[in-house]
Amino acid sequence: MSNRLNIGIVGAGGFAAFASKAFLQIPGIRIAAIMDSNEAAAEILAKEVKASVYLDLSLLLADKEIDLVYIATPPFLHYQQSKMALQAGKHVICEKPAALKTSEAEALQALAKEMDLLYVVNLMQRYNPLYDIVKKIVEQKLLGEFLHGFFENYASDENLQADHWFWEEDKSGGIFIEHGVHFFDMFSGWLGQGKLLNAVQLQRPHSTHKIMDRVQATVLYDKGLVNFYHGFDQPIVLDRQEMRLQFERGEITLYGWVPVKMVLHGLFTNDALMAVSNLMDKCSVIITDEGSEEIKKVKGRFTEIVFDKEATIEYGNLNNKSKRYAEILTAMLTDQWAWIKDRSHKRVIDDNNAVESLRIAEQAANTKAY
Repeated sequence: MSNRLNIGIVGAGGFAAFASKAFLQIPGIRIAAIMDSNEAAAEILAKEVKASVYLDLSLLLADKEIDLVYIATPPFLHYQQSKMALQAGKHVICEKPAALKTSEAEALQALAKEMDLLYVVNLMQRYNPLYDIVKKIVEQKLLGEFLHGFFENYASDENLQADHWFWEEDKSGGIFIEHGVHFFDMFSGWLGQGKLLNAVQLQRPHSTHKIMDRVQATVLYDKGLVNFYHGFDQPIVLDRQEMRLQFERGEITLYGWVPVKMVLHGLFTNDALMAVSNLMDKCSVIITDEGSEEIKKVKGRFTEIVFDKEATIEYGNLNNKSKRYAEILTAMLTDQWAWIKDRSHKRVIDDNNAVESLRIAEQAANTKAY
């Protein structure tokens, strides 16, 4: 186990294929088996990663070679498949969400602890180097206190036909549960425990199917207020995501649902500007008041703000999404494997992330729809 980890993959869709190739970049990782009820899909992926094929989950779980099961199936299958894998003595990494109900996620959490097994949901945003940069800026108050944040997700529905499971709440849980858990977890990592204040879900007009395609929620975190909007109603060419954190001395804007670019603008002391710049490799710094050396003073929140420079810092680019996504997946698996080998290892995410992100998502999903 210390030198090799044999993985069985449940689900042979596009993301399972992407993830399996990312996992194989880690020395010692072997994809031992692929399981999918679609035999053709399973055979194709198994051939690519040199794995065995199973058409039934119980057969994969009976394979004694397999140490860990990675579940990449639609959300309504996650709870039962994770439960079966844990009961079979396998470690589990499941795609988000953990389940459709928080009580089910808590049951999986308890079962994993009882069995002394890994159980984690792939809330991989916290492995993004941009996530870590923002966390340090928040904790070190390099832009002052946090005030407000938002996440706007204008997502494409071109590949989500009316009969796709994504639109069926009993299969996906709806947008908050299927997709929103990533961002509830991300902001809680920056800002502390979150409490849902309100939420709304909007149904697509003139549709023959019940399609909730736009949702919005407001969450109060320990450090401030955040608004979340998700709309799955765009052509692919217009698909875009943006999140912003506003502080007393400026703001941070991140681009992409897996952020690959960030822009910071604010009022900095020379020490703060150096500290922020040192968090980023090869960033671009633009000084608004170039040539002026005098110390400046302004007021905000009835408090005097002393600064040396107004500056904009740019880091990353929008062309690195696939590469960044693969790097995040390898970082996630490396971290979790370290815990399997040594229970004293402190992980970036654990079973609590799975439960708490779903708790807010489920509360939001249970609000009135229009």
